[in-house]
Amino acid sequence: MSEPMLGIIMLGILVLVILLGFPIAFTLIAMGLGFGYFALGDIIFTLLVQRTYGVMSNDVLIAVPLFLFMGYVVERANILDRLFYSLQMAAGNLPGSLAVASLVTCAMFATATGIVGAVVTLMGLLALPSMLRAGYDKRLASGVICAGGCLGILIPPSIMLILYAAMAGQSVVRLYAAALFPGFMLAALYIGYVIFRAWLNPALAPPMQRTEKTPLGKVLWALLTSFVPLFALIVAVLGAILFGLATPHEAAAVGALGALLLAIAYRRLTWKGLKSSLFLTTRTTAMVCWLFVGSWIFSSVFSILGGHHLIEQWALAFNLSPLMMLILIQLIIFILGWPLEWTEIIIIFVPIFLPIIHLFGIDPLLFGILIALNIQTSFNTPPMAMASYYLKGVAPSNVQLVDIFKGSIPFVGLVFIAMAMIYIFPDIALWLPRTLYN
Repeated sequence: MSEPMLGIIMLGILVLVILLGFPIAFTLIAMGLGFGYFALGDIIFTLLVQRTYGVMSNDVLIAVPLFLFMGYVVERANILDRLFYSLQMAAGNLPGSLAVASLVTCAMFATATGIVGAVVTLMGLLALPSMLRAGYDKRLASGVICAGGCLGILIPPSIMLILYAAMAGQSVVRLYAAALFPGFMLAALYIGYVIFRAWLNPALAPPMQRTEKTPLGKVLWALLTSFVPLFALIVAVLGAILFGLATPHEAAAVGALGALLLAIAYRRLTWKGLKSSLFLTTRTTAMVCWLFVGSWIFSSVFSILGGHHLIEQWALAFNLSPLMMLILIQLIIFILGWPLEWTEIIIIFVPIFLPIIHLFGIDPLLFGILIALNIQTSFNTPPMAMASYYLKGVAPSNVQLVDIFKGSIPFVGLVFIAMAMIYIFPDIALWLPRTLYN
């Protein structure tokens, strides 16, 4: 058996073992060491030690625990209920006002935390009961929360973009600039869809029944004390990164401090919440670091065995244009999103795709944004559909899993529309980084 074919077998075994439920990081390391010992001998163990040290001292990854800590502090400070209430008042008589307020809250909170499970779960506890009491269609209400909760994958400061930057050797700053307009565009598509559906069929999202008109001063004060502080924190962090005032990890440190000050200002900072935030940050960061170690060992052995060369030959054999190859890769990623989570796709498969896009002259910056868009679908397409499972865990008993699935599908279609717009008009993603960092 040839070594390239052995590499393909290694990849197939890896996917099978992951689907059986084994831990991803240690499976990658075990597979890399096993096949690497066959290809390189004892030196593979030295490479493992060196790579582990290299990951722990990687400047790009310093931002990961700081952004995670910022997100967990904001989550545990219970800022979400105050934010949702103020946006609900501000939406007023807009068609589907509760759903629109939910989407804006999801976008804000997802941007501040970047943790899909936390946003979907909290919004499922807060906004879903409010929409159901107002007579909203179960599928529409569920789809709004699942789709809105995933926006943090794309909108900066996204943890996924940091991981992609480290894997692809790209600038986090340029990726954040490239993701800004596509992220807001996707959120706008969601809001436009909800307003159109509510206007077309008011029974899906009945107007709110108000006994008296809320004074404008009360609405402004609610926005000033809930929306503005969180928005200012996000703008300060992103602005410092995009305009070169601070590196991503410096801005993340400021964001973490800002989240603590915000929690103190709202009198929501407790020792229990702080300890929980530190524990979750440490656990998640350790997982990310070991994923990187395992990914490097696995992809290096895969390359040494000639697996990359075999896949490149397969890609060239189709004789496709760069655009068609880009679409084919995105289709593969979409299908991979059914059984796998985004971390597995980024860590395992992106290193395999990167040599192919270089062969076809595809911009890795554009490629990363399309992946971030594409991965939105992996949270909302069965059988994995993790956002749907997060929501089902906190939804009322009359909301079935099939209702959540059906409600999420139209928003998956909107992701495809956003991707098509990026394909047709790549400057939506590339104009800002090109303008700022030409």
